[in-house]
Amino acid sequence: MRKEIYISTKKKETRIAVLEDGQLAELFFENPEQERMVGDIYLGKVARVLPGIKAVFINIGHRQDAFLHFADIDKTSIEEYADLLGDDTSIDEVSETTTEATKELTEEGEEKSLQPVSASQPSKDVEAYAPRKPHLLKKGQPILVQVIKEPLGRKGARVTTRITLPGRFLVLMPFMENKIGISRKILNQKERRRLRNIIKALLPNGYGVIVRTAAEGKDTKTLRGELEQLITTWEKIEKMIPNEKPPALLYKDISVTSSVMRDLLTKDVERVVVDSKSLFREIVAYARWAAPDIVDKIELDETEDIFEKYGINKEIENSLGRKIYLRGGAYILIEQTEAMTVIDVNTGRYAPRQNQEQVSLRINLDAAKEIVRQLRLRDIGGLIVVDFIDMEDDKSKKRLFEELRKEFKKDRAKVTVLPMTEFGLIQITRQRVRPSVFEKFSEPCPTCAGTGTIFLRNLIFKKVERWFAKFRAVSNERKLILKLHPTLAKYVKSNLNGKLKILKLMLKYFIRVKIEPDPTLSVEEFKVVSVKTGKELTETGTSAQVVIPKQNKKEEI
Repeated sequence: MRKEIYISTKKKETRIAVLEDGQLAELFFENPEQERMVGDIYLGKVARVLPGIKAVFINIGHRQDAFLHFADIDKTSIEEYADLLGDDTSIDEVSETTTEATKELTEEGEEKSLQPVSASQPSKDVEAYAPRKPHLLKKGQPILVQVIKEPLGRKGARVTTRITLPGRFLVLMPFMENKIGISRKILNQKERRRLRNIIKALLPNGYGVIVRTAAEGKDTKTLRGELEQLITTWEKIEKMIPNEKPPALLYKDISVTSSVMRDLLTKDVERVVVDSKSLFREIVAYARWAAPDIVDKIELDETEDIFEKYGINKEIENSLGRKIYLRGGAYILIEQTEAMTVIDVNTGRYAPRQNQEQVSLRINLDAAKEIVRQLRLRDIGGLIVVDFIDMEDDKSKKRLFEELRKEFKKDRAKVTVLPMTEFGLIQITRQRVRPSVFEKFSEPCPTCAGTGTIFLRNLIFKKVERWFAKFRAVSNERKLILKLHPTLAKYVKSNLNGKLKILKLMLKYFIRVKIEPDPTLSVEEFKVVSVKTGKELTETGTSAQVVIPKQNKKEEI
């Protein structure tokens, strides 16, 4: 697989595109208004403890309190740390005591004595901010947490008390004493033993480490250097804690660009194009240390818009629509809701002269590849249900299932795929760490509130009439202003049917109504204002309530 990375930093925004075999596979955006939060460490304050839902809400200084599930407090499974590791989602756990000197077999086969990295053990004062039992948490208590999922809609960030500091080769776990995890993607058993022995010898008491896939083949000096750097970072955080008043940000994780450099600069990358001299020098310097093989593949292109030059903008436009076409005229429809994402596969104009089973299988296989690419590209997480074209043969269903699993191996997020149901549906869950690209760069339609539909005009006028009926029962006021959405106001003023509706309303209730447009209202909303007092008499909404000024006691409800 040919992988290319394009990084643009123009227009006060960082954009990163990852192409696989010439097709857009992943997109990353970062600007001052939408900085990433995953990996940030906060000294928070317990806002609410809700045993009924096994959760705690933590004030971390944001508009919405962060969500801490009881399961994210003091659970020793190293698998849980995979949320911050990207591709290292499968970890073997090893719990052993660190010795003062351990002999390890070097790559040349020579025995060498190693000394552990010198570092102070995490203090008991700091551990007090990371309680190990949910029932110990009380409202107002300070607590040390790390963001594992970014805020989504009305939901706050999800946090954990299991603090980790990820590097390129290692992940430091300050509260996991003498725990060592090795990525299962390192298959060579001799290499696994070598790495384990190196870490055993270097790791100070009181810390745990996960060895990432990128550490394969790295020497002791490189691993020691990164371990020392991670421990130094943690010690700085420790020193800040006693001097900070919660809520406070203690540690800001690296930028999107640095994260891509850390996780995606691998041997299979054939080209890296950057449009900034300073960033180019930074990436080259980092690659010389972390991945010397790709230094010559890094290019500087100071074109105003490299995304336009290399056709990436067009690829983004073609790939982020609601309807995605496949070869031969078949297509998939992607619908995102708050609860789940639903994908429908359709044959469209695709009608070759073959039996139905073969046609369905071919379209479904094409759709499976495109669906996986779209989920990665849009960064869609949570529950996903795919309605494939019906197939009768069990072998065809199994082949489609295996094709999906094969394609998802390219995905760095954790994914679970269930076999096809008898209704032709395949259910997928994909790790949700941050809002999808669609959610980041879109907002609900102000007219339809994101539903895609609006009420008929007749229904809206019936609501207005019901309001006036309630109002006349409690008030003698006769001169009123009716504010409507500009589209509806124009209809009332210029259309004969609209004029007749308002005229009938005035004659029926013996009132004089003046129509005014109000662009702040949706099509389904209206306001009524008193001409005499200038005060609003409605609670804005699709089911507006009558509100009478309190000074008019005779007309109160």
